[in-house]
Amino acid sequence: MNDSERAWIDRFIRHLEVERRLSALTCKHYRRDLEALAGWTDKAGIDRWDALDSEHVRQWSAATFRGGMSSKSIQRRLSAARTFYRYLLREKHVRGNPVQSVSAPKAAKRLPGNLDADRMARLLEIPGDGAIVDRDRAILELLYSSGLRLAELTDLDLGDVDFGDKTVRVTGKGNKDRIVPVGRKALSALRNWIAARAGLADAEEPALFVSSRGSRLSQRAVQARVTHWAKVQGIDTRVYPHLFRHSFATHLLESSHDLRGVQELLGHANISTTQVYTHLDFQHLAQIYDETHPRAKKRSRK
Repeated sequence: MNDSERAWIDRFIRHLEVERRLSALTCKHYRRDLEALAGWTDKAGIDRWDALDSEHVRQWSAATFRGGMSSKSIQRRLSAARTFYRYLLREKHVRGNPVQSVSAPKAAKRLPGNLDADRMARLLEIPGDGAIVDRDRAILELLYSSGLRLAELTDLDLGDVDFGDKTVRVTGKGNKDRIVPVGRKALSALRNWIAARAGLADAEEPALFVSSRGSRLSQRAVQARVTHWAKVQGIDTRVYPHLFRHSFATHLLESSHDLRGVQELLGHANISTTQVYTHLDFQHLAQIYDETHPRAKKRSRK
């Protein structure tokens, strides 16, 4: 980009400072992003802003992405360039805005973590006796057995558990109720906890899970107890309440391959939210394939 064209960046920054009264830091960020674009045009042999087209912008975006910049940062750069070209259009220095239809490369979807079945089993076998241990055991078992969100767990009342039907009534997002099955071990842990709960809970307290002071257990307290037991059980990864939900969904999908069923159990309004677990399931299948297929598994060196 030649000097006279680069001077438009200075004019644009003055426009931001004087007319739009943007902060010095914001103007600094605009300048940095536009200087990056100008530097790329030098390498691409483009010497005028009006010579830049949407394909050039896509190439710049893709090159930046390959260089390691995050999708979010590239989106910020594109936004700066888009605003710059609106200014150039206003000043009649260009005939169009080549950035208008260009979006940042999509970031890879971050897959939810999960514990494999063996580590989950080890985590759930928490040692000890007493009311607090009984409560924590019931919490961990129920989180994994029924895939509850943390808020759903702490909102449970005594009457929400139906031991006859082996279910729990949950109020999820948007105040939508759903009925979720409860496994045998979780039911057993809940029976033990409810027997011990009488010695802790206030007489009028409806909450299923209560603190040592007798009131409803907070979400923060559940998070702390989950972290505590993960350390006690020697789990070599970060463990948090939502990890039980991810593990619940992943293990169910691996066994059943029933995406709609898992959607209902999780209380997802849209199946696309549940589909992230199909990627985890495919990773599991790909690992089995690599380890077992005669044409895939690595030969051991002799």
